[in-house]
Amino acid sequence: MRRSGWKMTRGPAMQAVSVLAATVVLVGLASSPAGAAPTPSAGAKAAGPSIESPDGQASRDVDNRTGVAAPNTRQRSMASKLGAVHFNALGTPSALFTGKALATGLAADPETAARQYLAANRDLFGLDAKAVANLDLIAVNKIDPGAVVLLRQRFGDLAAGYDGQVAVLVNAGTVVRVTSSLARDTTAPAPPTVAADAAIAVALRDVGLAADQVGPVDVRPVAVPTPAAGPRAAYAITLSSTSGATPTAVTSYVDARDASVLIREDLVDFDSDNPHWAVFPAAASLAGGDTRVTWCLKPAAGCAKAVSDPAVGQAWDTTVGTGTPTFTSIGNSANDVLALGGGTPTSNATTSVARNYTYPFTDQWHAARCNPTTFTSAQRNDADAAITNLFAMHNRMHDFAYNLGFTEATWNLQAVNIGTAGLGGDAEQGRAQQNALGGSRNNANQGTPRDGQQPTTNMFLWQPVAGSAYPPCVDGDYDMTVVGHEYTHAISNRMIAGPDSGISGFQGGSMGESWSDLDALEYLYENGFRAPGNTPYVEGAYVTGDNNRGIRNYDLSKNPLNYSDLGADLVGPEVHADGEIWNATNFRVRAAMMNRYGAGTPALQLSCADGKTSVQSCPGNRRWIQLMYDSFLLQASSAVSMLDMRDNMLAADLVRFGGANQDIIWGAFAESGMGMDASTNGGADTDAVPSFASPYANNATVHLAPLGDSAGAVIRVYVGDYEARAMPVADTDPETATPDTFQIVPNTKFELTAVGAGFGAHKFSTLFLGGRTQDLKLNLPRNLASVASGATISGDGVNLAALGDDTEATDWASLTGVAGKQITVDLPGTLPQTVSQINVSAMLRPAITGDVDPGTQNRFSALRSFSVLACNGAVADCTQDGSYQTVFTSPTDAFPTGGFRPVSPEINLRSFSIPPTPATHLRVRILSSQCTGNPLYAGEQDADPAAATDCATASPAATQVRMSEFQVFTR
Repeated sequence: MRRSGWKMTRGPAMQAVSVLAATVVLVGLASSPAGAAPTPSAGAKAAGPSIESPDGQASRDVDNRTGVAAPNTRQRSMASKLGAVHFNALGTPSALFTGKALATGLAADPETAARQYLAANRDLFGLDAKAVANLDLIAVNKIDPGAVVLLRQRFGDLAAGYDGQVAVLVNAGTVVRVTSSLARDTTAPAPPTVAADAAIAVALRDVGLAADQVGPVDVRPVAVPTPAAGPRAAYAITLSSTSGATPTAVTSYVDARDASVLIREDLVDFDSDNPHWAVFPAAASLAGGDTRVTWCLKPAAGCAKAVSDPAVGQAWDTTVGTGTPTFTSIGNSANDVLALGGGTPTSNATTSVARNYTYPFTDQWHAARCNPTTFTSAQRNDADAAITNLFAMHNRMHDFAYNLGFTEATWNLQAVNIGTAGLGGDAEQGRAQQNALGGSRNNANQGTPRDGQQPTTNMFLWQPVAGSAYPPCVDGDYDMTVVGHEYTHAISNRMIAGPDSGISGFQGGSMGESWSDLDALEYLYENGFRAPGNTPYVEGAYVTGDNNRGIRNYDLSKNPLNYSDLGADLVGPEVHADGEIWNATNFRVRAAMMNRYGAGTPALQLSCADGKTSVQSCPGNRRWIQLMYDSFLLQASSAVSMLDMRDNMLAADLVRFGGANQDIIWGAFAESGMGMDASTNGGADTDAVPSFASPYANNATVHLAPLGDSAGAVIRVYVGDYEARAMPVADTDPETATPDTFQIVPNTKFELTAVGAGFGAHKFSTLFLGGRTQDLKLNLPRNLASVASGATISGDGVNLAALGDDTEATDWASLTGVAGKQITVDLPGTLPQTVSQINVSAMLRPAITGDVDPGTQNRFSALRSFSVLACNGAVADCTQDGSYQTVFTSPTDAFPTGGFRPVSPEINLRSFSIPPTPATHLRVRILSSQCTGNPLYAGEQDADPAAATDCATASPAATQVRMSEFQVFTR
């Protein structure tokens, strides 16, 4: 269900662990007490990285509840009056939002108004007055001038542990938006017959762990509503493995009567009087040298910035209550330690009685090229500098988020809470250089338990590894885009669905990744800091060494993705890749807000970031991120879709800014495929239906009109660059539910892809005129290499037909070598055709059970270079190799990739012009794969004797190559 961070999930007792998706051996998670580090399992490698491909990370989430509590006649009647209403499996509406008031004339007090609304709508929610009165108040959070009221069901004496919540946005007696995971059945569950210890044993067996393999176990009696069996008494049991090499952390809901596992949530989401901290505000420099600045509590000579905790007004290293300093990397918002693993104890930064936390920095890991002897050197791999930087960045994210609404009342991370809101006791527990001696590399993760339990973040070293990833030798503790990303997983998981549960579902996990990217980069922008990257919107450029894309497929500001691209990444649905759809969408909203309200001055940006200027007077980017934080509070259900969060943002704007931005927010979502007619079958859906129309625009109406050879053919049109696993906006197939006409916002240039059996793929860009019905004329030439056109394909490797099936969703592979492998295409007919253009794709695909090319495909096995040979059967015998002449040799970087790893935009379909050539047969000869032919992945790139980096000699990908399409045209 949920993966985040650079990966994500979460549940009541432990909300989320996020992982940065380059990947690695992950380590023990958030349940470890402060100062206690997980140790690697027996046999763990003592030195050198141990890294797996991130592409196969699978969630261990399970929901064993069955059935659906269908809406009754009265509910269906009410729903028909409101328009389309989606019901959850428990029999109540999952979300209500029309853009207008749902109810008016209610009490001025938000909680009273929310309860009045629910009681007055018994026919819709199925809750009588007693059930409404029994709802526990969890929170009333301000979205000026309104408030979000979060209520939770009780079933008898037991509070709901999973689902059973409703969030009502109220403004001056008016209900604007409702989200719900309420159950219509509110009866008390039968009492427990299973003891807590027995339930713990069940939970342990369910995840394959023994009692001595986990840290302290958190157990709570709760109720779990089910569609078929009503409310069930259960135990919410949180387990976290103590292994440094095996990342297992779950919350299991075990039925207290039959000992079955109702739900299992995977929690691994895979960043003196005037103390001084030496820090990298954004990131260290790959050029080397100490470029740190000094931050202090009070302005002073040599201090670049004065910093303090906005919750308490004290220094970061202070114990709240006594006001005394800790003299190390411990404070009210964070407790950061060195956690090398390998049997070594954890430790805070070296004590400084003078509170001068400006430890030496020599950039040792980078300068020594990942040599493991740095750990035993006198400098200890710059351990104190790393711990201090991580501590400062955790505090900065705490402070930044506090001013956006992540406070004690919304379950933030603090050892001591001021006032009565929240539980406290949950400052961020940071692990610098986590499990470095155990071999963990190239990642970061965040584990976030429920309010009152300590969250943990693990920051890793980065190092090149053959056939996996090729970052520089750097320490993730110095990259604020990574640290801020991980911290934001705690923010979104705490604020969404209340203090005890958080984000679930594929789309929810994807948005969790995106929110973390967006928040980290916005923090840097508003504070005037610049991380490495070609623009300020590159996530992870320092740790990956890729200034163009960082760890993502796209720079946030150059991202073309939209809602129809769900699941279109090179290995299929994946929360980090699909989170980039939400990145693109929010960047469009942000840009529209900045276009309307301006960027302001650097001084105004900083004043807004520090909470000193009202958001009503701030630039557009600050208004946007405030709505993003507001949208978290409007979500009562853990399972959330992108359309849910779209509506939450629109509803927040109605209250926060009086609806002043409905037009531009709708416009940005429409451009992103989440327009007014978009639909999805819940948050787990990877085949959502896109819409590019806005209720505020004079939309164009477009009709597909194939011409020429393609007249009468089945043609699919996609908005964007992707076809495989994407959803078309229209097609001409009468057998599908997809229409041949669509609406789209006008005067915006869109990239389109037209695909059809026998016609290959054709990419083009256009814009449409508003208020008009117009034909999209598609005169597509025949793909002469298509099996549908009559071509036949033979040669080396497996899945030969995949090259001629007109879709990138399948691929050909050689599993026994690369250079010299070849495929021959016998073109249709007997007469020669003059070919002048070819399309080639190196895209991969998800594993297919039972296929001759099983398993997760390694992105380094993608094609890099090739040649094309031709034979004219009218004058030569094309069964003989000597009859073929080379007519085209691709550039050595026909599919150019970045230094970190190949990504989808670099290996999808490309067109190549070739000299006009009469031919009856064409032959593709493989020259190299990314592994064998890319110099960025060649040779020994570090000084670690235990780690190999040369892809061509040290990776299984070296003997494999994949290509998904070979298309041939005469024009």
